[in-house]
Amino acid sequence: MAQRTDDLTQPQRPPTPKGRKTRQRIVDAATQVFAELGYHDASIVKITEGAGIALGTFYLYFEGKFELFREVVEDLNHRVRRAMSEAGTVARGRSEIERAGFRAFFEFSAHHPELHRIIRQAEFVDPGAMRRHYQQIADGYVRGLTIAQRKGEIGEFDPEVAAWAFMGMGEIMAMRWLVWPADDGAPTDLPDHVLDQLMLLVDGALNPRATREQEQRND
Repeated sequence: MAQRTDDLTQPQRPPTPKGRKTRQRIVDAATQVFAELGYHDASIVKITEGAGIALGTFYLYFEGKFELFREVVEDLNHRVRRAMSEAGTVARGRSEIERAGFRAFFEFSAHHPELHRIIRQAEFVDPGAMRRHYQQIADGYVRGLTIAQRKGEIGEFDPEVAAWAFMGMGEIMAMRWLVWPADDGAPTDLPDHVLDQLMLLVDGALNPRATREQEQRND
């Protein structure tokens, strides 16, 4: 689904390296404040304190809290997509790419549980930002599955349906094994058997014929 460019915020980037670093400090501080306090309880004062800047400096970079929240969502989206993409570049075949991508997503979620907390807030604060977050991930996913189909690596199915289904699996599993345990103060490493079980489902969906043939050989 094509995105309308007039729906996207196009913040003016600071022209200097120092300005870019200051802006990123604000975004990083806001990420933590939004995750800990929620959008409505987060204050610009709290964010500027976390970023170590004066209140007046904030307004050189952002018009207000809503614009900053939108950039936080975009920043998290960019970072998690980059992590998954980089992981997939060293994998061979679609099954390995899927495993590498899921592992990268789970590792990012373990180290950055604020991703899920802030995206859930976006549903109410800025639904358009939330939709863009998922759509951008899905668009890349669909392209990858389509290429794998053309190479004959996976079966014939609707890649858009598969992309959204796999994304849903990853999202809920990250909540169950990483985000909720983190809230309770428990270890946040994804158990190996969880990823292994997930890949049994994914591989079976990607190429059910090969899965059946492998089961027959094992019998």
